[in-house]
Amino acid sequence: MILPHSGTWLRPHPRVALSLLLVLACSRSPGPLPQRRPVVAPTGTAARPIPRLGYSLQAGAFAKVENAARLSGKLQAQGLEATYYASGDGLYRVRFGDFLTRDKARSEGESLKQAGTLESYWVVAPDGSAPGAGGLAHIHPKDIGGLRASLVDTARGYLGVPYLFGGTTERGFDCSGLTSAVYQLNGLRLPRSSQAQFEAGSPVELDRARAGDLVFFATSGGSRVSHVGLYLGQGAFLHAPRPGQGIREDVLADHYYQKALVGVRSYF
Repeated sequence: MILPHSGTWLRPHPRVALSLLLVLACSRSPGPLPQRRPVVAPTGTAARPIPRLGYSLQAGAFAKVENAARLSGKLQAQGLEATYYASGDGLYRVRFGDFLTRDKARSEGESLKQAGTLESYWVVAPDGSAPGAGGLAHIHPKDIGGLRASLVDTARGYLGVPYLFGGTTERGFDCSGLTSAVYQLNGLRLPRSSQAQFEAGSPVELDRARAGDLVFFATSGGSRVSHVGLYLGQGAFLHAPRPGQGIREDVLADHYYQKALVGVRSYF
């Protein structure tokens, strides 16, 4: 996720070299991995909070996910980190932006309307209030339990969406694009790559992991992070495994994921 600059986070997509790195990060097929212990943290390690979003823009109310994904891809082609989601009312919507004020958000929305990119839009406040917000909102820091539950609900809304390296286009999500989108829809900014997400979080012991934390894996052997999923609790996690497979739930007790696990990170 891009930090705000003059009220917005617009910038071109990452360079090709980074794209190639992310392909390797999320698209490897499972294979034999060396046995090793996951990286854990001392008991009581405090999480470093990540930045929270300001105002954002919401567009669309699509009956077909392909149409929401197409708009998301169109916005991404203009350098906007947009994401689409199921809003809980049977419709799909698109969310994007990080603006310091409501006026700055509205100004960007009007520019996109004049350019023909959007037909209409809503400004979403940091508390998530907007028509069709679907309960995906910035939640008060004191309500951490509610935030964790909302992260899980948001992630499960993507079950079955196909994997696609590079993020939120009409064919689906890559691994870190999924976790970034889930956090974005709950008012939190995560870095875009799995390695950067790993470095941004605070380590948590596996037996102390809580729903909404992220679990990281080295799926190419060694110890470098190359895959990420969102922890659901009770040993389960949700992720975008690799091309050709939809977003799904798996368990950390699986032999492959046991060996590949690098660590758990928390952000609040």
